[in-house]
Amino acid sequence: MTLTEEQCRAARSAGILYLLMAVTAPFALIYVPSKLVVTGDATATADRFRAFETLARAGIGAELFHQVVAIFVVLALYRLFKSVNERHAVQVVVLGALVSVPIVFVNVLNEIAALALVGDAEFLSVIARPQRDALAYLFVRLHDRGLVVASIFWGLWLFPLGMLAIRSRFLPRILGVLLIIAGVGYLASSTVLLVFPRFADVVVPVASVLYFGELPFVFWLVVWGFRVRPSIAPAVEASAAH
Repeated sequence: MTLTEEQCRAARSAGILYLLMAVTAPFALIYVPSKLVVTGDATATADRFRAFETLARAGIGAELFHQVVAIFVVLALYRLFKSVNERHAVQVVVLGALVSVPIVFVNVLNEIAALALVGDAEFLSVIARPQRDALAYLFVRLHDRGLVVASIFWGLWLFPLGMLAIRSRFLPRILGVLLIIAGVGYLASSTVLLVFPRFADVVVPVASVLYFGELPFVFWLVVWGFRVRPSIAPAVEASAAH
């Protein structure tokens, strides 16, 4: 299948932006919580938020940033794959941006609320410090569960994307298979965490490994996006016809 100039530009844009998203997301979603949240201890968590407020705000900024980038990744992928199957390409846009991004943006309010509660605002003086710390920890937990809800759609959008990669004929089919496997991982972990939490310790570590099926697609787009060139065959055929 030959690629148009628009598709070539879309491949390069998608590769760069997808890689940028893959780099910034772990900082916001893994590194910052690991430094700030003490599981089961509201007071210790609140103390860390007070001591490392700059880090907490950097995490919020990174979380919002990588979701903005996600919008442009999805749009670039739509331009790349719409000629393969427009119905699946539209599903990528809906599941990958129109639903998941608003969830994450609204969910950030939980972190902002936690920061406000551990602060020294005068209007909070009517609430005792232990109660404020407990409420802050509640909002931190709500933020964590909000990400689990968003991850449902982080998994769902990989199914139409994987099908597009398989059917495209300009990408190795194995990349599409790995995307679908990663989607299964996201759905399995989110379902267990929300519906069957007693099995989380067994399922989530295994499902988390499947997430890495997304990375080969990212790296392939980065490398292939700069190597691929638009086909000149249509122009040559047109000249021959004249």
